[in-house]
Formats: sequence, structure tokens, C-alpha cells
Amino acid sequence: MKNARNGDGDVLLVHAKPAEEKFVADGFGVKRFDVMYNDFVIVGPAKDPAGVNGMDAAGAALQKIAKAKAAFASRGDDSGTHKKELSLWTSAGVDPSKDSGGWYRETGSGMGATLNTAVGMGAYALTDRATWIAFKNKGDFKIHVEGDKNLFNQYGVILVNPEKHSKVKAAEGQAFIDWLIGPEGQAAIAAYKRNGQQLFFPNGKGAKQS
Repeated sequence: MKNARNGDGDVLLVHAKPAEEKFVADGFGVKRFDVMYNDFVIVGPAKDPAGVNGMDAAGAALQKIAKAKAAFASRGDDSGTHKKELSLWTSAGVDPSKDSGGWYRETGSGMGATLNTAVGMGAYALTDRATWIAFKNKGDFKIHVEGDKNLFNQYGVILVNPEKHSKVKAAEGQAFIDWLIGPEGQAAIAAYKRNGQQLFFPNGKGAKQS
């Protein structure tokens, strides 16, 4: 999003809806459209030191992790996933930054690298389900927490405003957006699978209604 604010791109495809809406409200984007969704999950080692396996309340699970001072690997990179993680800690009434470098480890890296760190140190982590499905270095890790409505993960697409940045290829960018949220793009999203599992669920305006 920082790159898009600087005009380093024509189209923004991200998953941090409040930040996306602010991006448009601040004049950096033309209009935001829903594209697809999946969900976030909390993964961790099979031994489950905080005892959160099977929980469907993310906030309560994070409280248990913090109380147990069980290792937690955070992306710490201001990404959509990191923003979601921080909002979940806030909702849980926990400030993990006070324990930064202790049980709370900020990797400053992408999702794959953070999951590798988590597996290496036996730490819990928040990840989107699509990345988890595709991730190969799972070791004995498993999904411990899922199903909370607060773990819903919506993706949106926005044309960077050519009035802010004249070099934006507005026509080409809009053509891509129209395809992505139209019937053909939405069908392509629905058909994309890894290990036999669908990674994203289309909910743009061109999505096939069930």
C-alpha cells in the first residue's frame, strides 16, 4: 500500500479492508471492489504448549498464548496479515509488543518466511489458510484455532488514482480489475486449487451465485 501511495503500481490487490477504504478516502485510489475471501488460522506445534487446540475464539486463544508465554512468531511487517494479527491482540486486551524479543518474535518477513521461523522455533503463528495449504515445511505443525468470524479474510482490488499519479496506466488497470471481478476472473479464482483444496472463494460482482 505504501508503494501504491507513491504511485509505484497501477492496481492494488490487498487484504486489509479498513486500510483499503482509507486509501480510497484519502484520494489515492479510485474505487474499491471485493474480489475474494478465505480465512485466517492460528497454527502451532502438535505439543500445543498453550493448550489452544480446537478453540474457535481467536481472542481467547491469544490470551492463553500470552499467559503461557508460549512462543509466537509475528510477521511484524505492516502487511494485511500483520494488521489483522494486531487487531486480534487488541481485541483480546493483550499488548504483545511489551514482550517483543521474548516469547513474541517479530520476523519482519513475509508469510512463508515467518512460518519457517515458527516451525523452527516451535512457535504459534497467524496465517491465511491459502498460504498454509501451500506451505510445505509444516513439520508436526497443525491448525489449532479456526472458525472465528473475526478470522474472515477479505481481499479487495483498487485502481491507483491517475489524478494523484499521472503515470498510472488507468485504462489497462481498470481492464484488469473488470476481468478480475467479472465472471471469467471469478471463475478462475474458484478453480484455483492446491493439494486438491480451493484456496480462495470469489465474491466479486461477477461471482457465480450458489
